[in-house]
Amino acid sequence: MSMDINAQNEDDLLDNEILDLDAFNQLLSMDDENDEEYEFSRDIVYNYFEQAITTFADMDKALQAKDLAKLSSLGHFLKGSSATIGVKKVQECCRHIQCLGKLQGANGEGSVDENSALELIEAELKSGKLEYKKAEEFLRFFYESDPAEDEEA
Repeated sequence: MSMDINAQNEDDLLDNEILDLDAFNQLLSMDDENDEEYEFSRDIVYNYFEQAITTFADMDKALQAKDLAKLSSLGHFLKGSSATIGVKKVQECCRHIQCLGKLQGANGEGSVDENSALELIEAELKSGKLEYKKAEEFLRFFYESDPAEDEEA
């Protein structure tokens, strides 16, 4: 019995600001239709949480070391993981970090000097972490407030 997250109350989705619902519904569609606990997608999302925390820590170290190439690579990596889950604002911040790490403007246009890139990356990283926390909170709520679990309690 696959659930379409669009059917949920829009207030719960914070006006759709946290998730790309198309991407998230695609992830949910991978669950076995008889799995009311969304075990497959839950595992993917919870692995994403671990991956994001580790990657943000690696980004902090790379920022401290002023390693733009590493920051660009890590941005690219977390951008892809975030896109898979549908965590769109983290995906966007990581895309900016990826471009800035290559001394391009945040949107890949133009160029920036190293000091400007590092300052902008620091701001994007801070924003990305805040957006990640919102997404994590929402997704944990989504999976933990599953009707099947409520029946067992």
